[in-house]
Amino acid sequence: MAEKHLFLGVEAIWASPRMRDLFEQVRRIAQSALPVILLGESGSGREVIARALHSCSPRHPKPFVDLSCGSLPADLIESELFGHERGSLSAPRSTRPGLLELAHQGTLFLNEIGSLAPRTEAKLLQAFDSAHGRRLGHVRQPRTDVRIIAATSAPSSAQRLFSALSARDTAQLLKIPPLRERPEDIEFLACHFLSQQNPELRFASGAMTALYSYLWPGNVRELRNTVLRSALMAKGPLLHADDILFSPAVPGATAGVAGLEPALIRQALADSGGRLQRAADSLGISRHALSRKIRSYGLNPTTLIERISV
Repeated sequence: MAEKHLFLGVEAIWASPRMRDLFEQVRRIAQSALPVILLGESGSGREVIARALHSCSPRHPKPFVDLSCGSLPADLIESELFGHERGSLSAPRSTRPGLLELAHQGTLFLNEIGSLAPRTEAKLLQAFDSAHGRRLGHVRQPRTDVRIIAATSAPSSAQRLFSALSARDTAQLLKIPPLRERPEDIEFLACHFLSQQNPELRFASGAMTALYSYLWPGNVRELRNTVLRSALMAKGPLLHADDILFSPAVPGATAGVAGLEPALIRQALADSGGRLQRAADSLGISRHALSRKIRSYGLNPTTLIERISV
């Protein structure tokens, strides 16, 4: 059974036990003001988790401000974070508040924080300590009350920042699993993206098998782009395996048993008309083992059988 939520205008869908557990942690952690470090691969949903933390927190009426630290030159990051005064080297003609001030009483989300220069990271940690972020060229320290959420794909960067923050106070570290480790979410996400692009289109069983057999190195972002790109090229009401336009020449994008197994279970149930014993026999496993696999993948036998009979 899939869950669907809206966090600051961004839809989140999941069916896997791992993502359910993660969002239970999000709901608990959201109630505090402690900084949070998100460790996850690019495209795995770091921004969704950050928005969920803000949406579920007492700060939700206040600003959610985000910055991709990897998208700006290093010499501009500090100015973006802390602002600048007129007459400073960064702003000879204007005064501009930094993101720490703009996020006052709200949340500041720093994506790819591992790309920060050591000097800027040190200033940011100091701002955590004192609740101050001094504009460049300014002698006064404007007081800020900001909850910081930082995200990175590098375990070493996450551990370094986590250790630095924990030495000062307490921080929370959340690990976001890649899509290949939660294949139960693939079908629901793919169908959601397909309905966004073309509500009249449906996946043929072979197409869904192809989606399950791919390892998704680009995670949810790559799945979305693949579905939208494939939907534009569809030749009829059904999207077949040959219609799926995967990203070309992506290292590691090969079939995996863990990703393929849920699709095989669905196909076996379809071929058996929803009869568990017959499906288990075709898969070469016991009915008890099949039932266990259905539960472990978060599949709903009732829903599956209803789909088969439609």
